[in-house]
Amino acid sequence: MSPDDSHALARFLLIGFLRLAGVIVTLVGILIVRGVIPGYAWGGVVVIVVGLIDVFVVPQMLARKWRTPPEPK
Repeated sequence: MSPDDSHALARFLLIGFLRLAGVIVTLVGILIVRGVIPGYAWGGVVVIVVGLIDVFVVPQMLARKWRTPPEPK
């Protein structure tokens, strides 16, 4: 595997891990809001928002940052 391929694989796995972590954080926030995990409901809402940002926004930002530039014509 070339160094470029290994970097691409590492970035792909990192983006997937970040999405999975965001889903877990969102689920923890839902459990806080529902009272399954003790805590303030507004704190659970904050955790849900952070988790959703981690699922939808952060991977897009990283993909945009790591995008291969187009080759000049």
